[in-house]
Amino acid sequence: MPAVAQVLELVQLAEADAAWRLLRADRAPVIAGLLAVHLGGDERRIDSEELYERLDADLERLRAQGLTLPLSAKGYCAEWRAAGFLVRRPSSEARGETLELSPDAIASVRFLQGRAAPRSSVTESRLASLAAQVRRLAIDTDPDATARIALLEDEIEQIERRIASLRSGDEVAIDADRALERVRDVLAQAADVPDDFARVRAEFETLNASLRAKIVESDVSQAAVVDEVFRGIDHISESDAGRSFAAFSQLVLDPALGAAFEADIRRILDRSFVRELTTDERRALRGFLTTLKGRSAEIHDVITMFARALRRYVQSQDYQRDRVLRALLREAQHAGVAAAPHTRPWAPTSLTLDLSAVSFSSIGAVEAFDPAEFDATADVPSRDAAIASLEELRAMARETEIDFDELTLNINNVLADRPSCTVADVLARFPATQGVGSVIGLLAIAAEQGTVDDEPELLAWEGADGVARSALVAAHRFTGAVI
Repeated sequence: MPAVAQVLELVQLAEADAAWRLLRADRAPVIAGLLAVHLGGDERRIDSEELYERLDADLERLRAQGLTLPLSAKGYCAEWRAAGFLVRRPSSEARGETLELSPDAIASVRFLQGRAAPRSSVTESRLASLAAQVRRLAIDTDPDATARIALLEDEIEQIERRIASLRSGDEVAIDADRALERVRDVLAQAADVPDDFARVRAEFETLNASLRAKIVESDVSQAAVVDEVFRGIDHISESDAGRSFAAFSQLVLDPALGAAFEADIRRILDRSFVRELTTDERRALRGFLTTLKGRSAEIHDVITMFARALRRYVQSQDYQRDRVLRALLREAQHAGVAAAPHTRPWAPTSLTLDLSAVSFSSIGAVEAFDPAEFDATADVPSRDAAIASLEELRAMARETEIDFDELTLNINNVLADRPSCTVADVLARFPATQGVGSVIGLLAIAAEQGTVDDEPELLAWEGADGVARSALVAAHRFTGAVI
């Protein structure tokens, strides 16, 4: 049973998880590659129009390499939003929207990047880090103060022995290879920290939605969330995720910690082994704390916005209107269930529903009016009015309309000498003055006033361009005068 339960759990995850959906997508390399470059680096959120321009340029280059990519960047981004790879949010700097990777997309992109460029096992540095964390955990969680003091004294003795060893010259700095190993291990762990902010934001968005659902769905007598909001309790900040993030934010924004961290980074960057790091690795190391502070401030703003919006939602009594709407919708659903056995959904009713006259469309369909597009590029010439020529008007009419009067006269002239004739007989005696138009006109008259034989016949005529043409069609016969 444990194996069966695990399989069923993974089946549900494969159906609902966007990260798994990206990994098994037909164009997973294209999706992961494009999104990793444009949204997985220093820029995590980009204006949608700018992202469309960048992606369109990349798509053209990929098509030149032989890849079949039929959609535009906007079309692919719409698909990726629907699949859960991208998150769309309104832009705070301009009218429009921004796009960023979803937490699930970040996880799958990181996995594929790790498979494309696997890191070597850094056993020594990771084991040392784990041993230090286990040691610190053992000291901090020991309830016996005497035991904790003894452990701390052991650490002091070890530090004093290292100091003595350094003074005597017995201990030297680690070599460049081990230093690079440790730096890259630190960078590998640091790369996961900014990505956690996307998951933290998603958690707060889910929490905000669940709190609003509780406010709307709870009865008046059981509206505990409403009462707590009125009393000033901040559910967003007081949640487990809120308290955890607050502790992390205070640690990141601690001035003493920030100054010490920046000083350590500067000392590391002054070492000679840093030359072996790539430009991106040095940039990530130098800007790591700044990135953390920026993302921390962003999440703090999100928490504040959600908390204020929730308090405003309750204090403005808007939730009462939503409760009424929810009750009406449930009544309609119950009525529909009761009527389902007796009335089909497509059965006509006598009700008339007046819909809004406002047409809804995507903001992306709105285009600014540019008067320059309608400016005349050249002077409009003026012409003096002249008397129209009847022959010229007839010629213009013959270019656009079939002359059925002429065709009717030709057919009747041929029938004056014989009891019946075909379209080929008419064309043999009277050439097609309008080219294929005359042929189509004869066939139309025959189909309406004549008969169609099973035997084929060859029609020949000369086109308006002077080129002889022919067509094999079913024989169309005229058996009497046409009108």
